[in-house]
Amino acid sequence: MLYDPSSYANINDVQTTHLHLDLTVDFTKKVLSGSVTLDLVAVVSDVSNVILDTRHVDVRSVHYGTNTSLKFSLDPDDERFGSALRIALPSSLQTGTKFKLTIGYQTTSACTAVQWLEPSQTVGKKFPYLFTQCQAIHARSLVPCQDSPSLKVTYSATIRSHYRALMSAIGTGESEAGDGYKVYTFEQKTKIPSYLLALAAGNLVGRQIGPRSTVWTEPEVIESAAWEFADTEKFVATGENLLTPYEWRKYDLLVLPPSFPYGGMENPCLTYVTPTLLAGDRSLVDVVAHEISHSWTGNLVTNANWEHMWLNEGWTVFVERKIVGRVEGEAYKQFRSIIGWRELEDSIKQFGSSNPLTALTPNLKGVDPDDSFSSVPYEKGFNFLYYIEHIVGGPKYFEPYMKAHVENFAGKSITTDDWKAFLFSFMENNYGAEKRAVLEKIDWEAWLHAPGLPPVRNEFDQTLAKACSELAERWDAARNKTTFEEFSPDDVKNFSSLQKVVFIQRLSEYPPLPQNAIRELDRLYQLTSIVNSEIRFRWQELCLLAEYEPIFPHVVKFVTEQGRMKFVRPLYRLLNRCKNGSELAKKTFREHRSFYHPIAAGMISKDIL
Repeated sequence: MLYDPSSYANINDVQTTHLHLDLTVDFTKKVLSGSVTLDLVAVVSDVSNVILDTRHVDVRSVHYGTNTSLKFSLDPDDERFGSALRIALPSSLQTGTKFKLTIGYQTTSACTAVQWLEPSQTVGKKFPYLFTQCQAIHARSLVPCQDSPSLKVTYSATIRSHYRALMSAIGTGESEAGDGYKVYTFEQKTKIPSYLLALAAGNLVGRQIGPRSTVWTEPEVIESAAWEFADTEKFVATGENLLTPYEWRKYDLLVLPPSFPYGGMENPCLTYVTPTLLAGDRSLVDVVAHEISHSWTGNLVTNANWEHMWLNEGWTVFVERKIVGRVEGEAYKQFRSIIGWRELEDSIKQFGSSNPLTALTPNLKGVDPDDSFSSVPYEKGFNFLYYIEHIVGGPKYFEPYMKAHVENFAGKSITTDDWKAFLFSFMENNYGAEKRAVLEKIDWEAWLHAPGLPPVRNEFDQTLAKACSELAERWDAARNKTTFEEFSPDDVKNFSSLQKVVFIQRLSEYPPLPQNAIRELDRLYQLTSIVNSEIRFRWQELCLLAEYEPIFPHVVKFVTEQGRMKFVRPLYRLLNRCKNGSELAKKTFREHRSFYHPIAAGMISKDIL
């Protein structure tokens, strides 16, 4: 039996097999209007109704087959999960009965999956823009559906728009439709969960960057984006060598406007990425390696519900670092793992070490999955897999298992119990009872269900981190000095961007530095002027921890020119905690709330208001 605490849909009675969208993008009214046709099948006998997930969509009609109108009702809205759409079928259906429902609807201004941007919010400042973001449970505010990752569907779409439309699917045609509209058609033949539905429309141009990859952006940033992501094919090919052949036919990238709330989103055939990755030195393209890894772990092998999100994200971080290790070298992979551990510590500190949401498999009954979002499933999940790889004997044993995991579960949605059972089976069948005995010694309860940090701290190679730690230690030791002659710009002359990030991270682990030390740090290393978003974020974080007020205007500038939650939420929280920053944080957010994606705006509001 399928279980999803985040869905109202009666997924154990009827299941969707295909979804067809027929929508018009109205930039003037800021609505998507049209219909969705669901192909469904009864999986038990005597099915008399269909229950779908919705959230702030205006349902106009429901038809059975071609023209039989059906009665429907919407339950009262729940701010976490939306409203159940209850549809009475014309007669009870028996097991195996296939049927179609066509639902006429349009989106509303409250739909959390859809962000409409004014021309002023785009790079070019001339044309409006639309993009959707459906993870975790926002597909229901784009389309009435069974919004659960436990089910996967193929889909097709017909989209009418004045501006180029792109989707998480293969484009199959475009034609003129009159009144300035073009018709774009799409088809996704590989089954996907609802959260991977994606639509974007705007003044978009494409540039081919590989044999199966095009980068799409507004024209003003196409050159920099094409240069930044030139190594995309290298990452895809490395993933194929590690796992299985790439299934999705094409791997395109869409660089979204700055309000996009995430670093990336792994929509099949069309990965979304934030423009904060355009560092000019390709230092932040690990995010692309992560999203490419989702092509196997997440998109092919999917968590059955959001309590098992680590099966998507922990696995994907693990695969990402395998890819990065092959492309950039093992020392770099180890260095990224050190940074990830610090991000895990930050998340657990923010939640509280006893918070049940810091468990690898949290209980989400009654909990909006967005409220559980953190680096925990990413980094705790990665560390669990890294630990298992180590105790079973290393990559020569674990990497064949990784490939088998994808082959065995491709096209399926699984739970942690499914994953664990196959791990034991594979290790015993391929390497003998000795490996099973090793697995049985793992503290499964602590790793999977206990809150806080993992029960084991993995050891990572400190080669690239050593210089960062030593420099941070020197600054801490000099904190009470009035002059800092022993420091110079040469201290960081040979540091990579990531080493600068780790140096600042290390500094923030000490008590806040005095104001004069912060000033000298900036004078010597020119940290405030660095445009790399990861360095910029960590530096501003360090300054806010020290309540260094000269950084306040730079923080305001950073949080209002991009909406990536990884950056804006911690900075708003820290600014809000500063003695003279609280009113500035609240005022800045209120004035710019409409700039942020609805998901981000809701989370920031909970953080500081």
